[in-house]
Amino acid sequence: MCKGLAALPQTCLERAKEIKTKLGTLLQKPENAIDLVIPYPEKPEKKPEKLQKPTPEEAAQWRESLDRVLNNNYGLATFRSFLRSEFSEENIDFWLACEDLKKTKNPSKMATKAKKIYEEFIQTGGHKE
Repeated sequence: MCKGLAALPQTCLERAKEIKTKLGTLLQKPENAIDLVIPYPEKPEKKPEKLQKPTPEEAAQWRESLDRVLNNNYGLATFRSFLRSEFSEENIDFWLACEDLKKTKNPSKMATKAKKIYEEFIQTGGHKE
């Protein structure tokens, strides 16, 4: 082993091994040509509606709780944009799906929504895992 690597802290070496493993996975050739296909969303995305900016008083209330941000269309869009920039937009999608599930009264609809949440966010290989 070279002296340069011996001087690194153990956590750095472990992290380097993890990165090497992940890169090795990415460098493998796909087994099927289907693996090369980039999936398109099933539904075309809607044009975003024009959102009315909140008054300074409304925006100031956002400091009180995250619920106030998420209950305001402009606040939600702004927060979603922030999460997208941090590559974690799926977190707000998961939260909104769970909030919608909590409001569902019909047992069959509840089961359908729960299954969709599991398949999309929790299941290994899910679209937004």
